[in-house]
Amino acid sequence: MSAVGESRIQVVLVNGALLLLAILSLAPLAWMVSVSFMAAGEANHFPPPLLPDAPSLDAYRALFGRMGMARYFANSMLVAGAITLLSLLVNTMAGYAFAKLRFRGRERLFRWLLAALVVPAQVAMLPLFLLMKQLGLVNSYAGVVLPALATVFGIFLVRQYTRGIPDELIEAARIDGAGEARIFFRIVLPLLKPVLVTLAIFTFMAAWNDFMWPLIVLTGQDYHTLPVAMATLSREYYMETEMMMAGAVVTVLPVLLLFLLLQRYYMQGLLLGSVKG
Repeated sequence: MSAVGESRIQVVLVNGALLLLAILSLAPLAWMVSVSFMAAGEANHFPPPLLPDAPSLDAYRALFGRMGMARYFANSMLVAGAITLLSLLVNTMAGYAFAKLRFRGRERLFRWLLAALVVPAQVAMLPLFLLMKQLGLVNSYAGVVLPALATVFGIFLVRQYTRGIPDELIEAARIDGAGEARIFFRIVLPLLKPVLVTLAIFTFMAAWNDFMWPLIVLTGQDYHTLPVAMATLSREYYMETEMMMAGAVVTVLPVLLLFLLLQRYYMQGLLLGSVKG
């Protein structure tokens, strides 16, 4: 067999294996969507059907009409949107400071920040909850948003990308009399667009899917986000499989669409951020 023939066989085998893995990964999501359009009780048959006999929106009507899912959806949008916008500002300013501003103890402080990456987030939840309680922020959106304003990953990502901006550009602006705020917002920020898109997607997805911290802080049901609401409803309506699957679709669909629409910018920002500096 020629080398060309062997190469083609290898390509077919690799692509076939990747296709099989993709099908196995997407099959549960596809069945989840299919079940959400089934009639009540249809998914509980054995063996479970793959497609609905008569597709309907009854599960979604029950979810939004009887369960009030619209409120939980709005809560998630509010929390995830606020965390994304505010953390972008804080992380970008901190990353720029660590990359371009000279101050005493900068490198040592940054090393301490990186060391915090190895500490599990669950370890800090108890002291963080006690702090939120002392500040009177338990059962409020601020109690969820404030702890997420700065992340080590976000600061690191912005710092690595910002180090690729020429120092001469910033020095020239200073010589022309521009203040630090003007340099940051008018010169540096537009150059950070690729990494900002990446960080925004990553932050929104993490905030939207976060379950543990909102469960701890938001004690009132009216403040629950979608993941917390779904966990609560699954205990009460575990027999209504179709409605639970509809809730899962509502929870997953926004972040899935966001990632699919912006995945090119997401990957570009990650790759650029990994080689800067």
